[in-house]
Amino acid sequence: MSYSKPYRVKSISEFHKLRGLPKPEHPLVSVINLDDVQISPHGEPQSLILEFYSISIKRCLLTKFKYGQQEYDFDEGVMFFIAPGQVFAIEVQSEVQAKRSGWVLLIHPDFLWNTALAKSIKQYEYFDYAVNEALFLSEKEEANVVGIMQNILLEYHSNIDKFSQAIIIAQIELLLTYAERFYQRQFITRKITNHQVLNRLEELLNAYFDSDELSLKGLPSVQYIAEALNVSPNYLSGLLKVLTGLTTQQHIHEKLITKAKEKLSTTELTISEIAYELGFEHPQSFSKFFKTKTLLSPLAFRQSFN
Repeated sequence: MSYSKPYRVKSISEFHKLRGLPKPEHPLVSVINLDDVQISPHGEPQSLILEFYSISIKRCLLTKFKYGQQEYDFDEGVMFFIAPGQVFAIEVQSEVQAKRSGWVLLIHPDFLWNTALAKSIKQYEYFDYAVNEALFLSEKEEANVVGIMQNILLEYHSNIDKFSQAIIIAQIELLLTYAERFYQRQFITRKITNHQVLNRLEELLNAYFDSDELSLKGLPSVQYIAEALNVSPNYLSGLLKVLTGLTTQQHIHEKLITKAKEKLSTTELTISEIAYELGFEHPQSFSKFFKTKTLLSPLAFRQSFN
């Protein structure tokens, strides 16, 4: 599948037209029941960019969905989030017309102007998480989300008045708060997947610190680690914080201190030589870093073994 020329959807009205739906009742907010949408294996844009937020619960038989570097099938109900400007693609797996079920909430950024949500919506990390991990819902959780979407639908179906935007914004904020809770639950309960990430992180850091990369390039960045693990930086730090209490950066520093202690206690290298091997340009920087983390200077740590 080629993603070189994604189709950019600039408005919710254009999205409705693309999906063969009636014109939206509100130009900046729309709730779509996927029972009303059919995806044909012919004429479907290979990849899309939306210029608005999309929050979805989907079950899509005979359909694959690719967002970032991650592929999902939707035989199970999942919830995921797309921010404006992100690329995704839909691939129909059968010559017959694909059937989907679920709900989609579309929110144009213009609808959020002059509200606190205009800024705070960018702080919800699951708009990054979705690139690599969709949110799996229980029946009760799914019912909560669908109920909120239906409340939004009912509100803009009613006569629009000066309270309409505030009521819809409040419903969106409630939905995002529920999603935050669900993601925290998923981090904790999906232990096998999470621990696989931890194991891969440990293997990656061990390989990096045991190679010449450290002395040649310095400490690995959080971005480097995240890309190597095929997850977003925010997702990785969020997951590690829940499971271990440490961010990715703190894990890197912990590994550096472990390697420093190993060299100080098992080799006769000078403090300067150890500093250079660990990627520090100046021994003083290494000494300061080590003392900040351990409350001992490198020399004092080494002497404690004598």
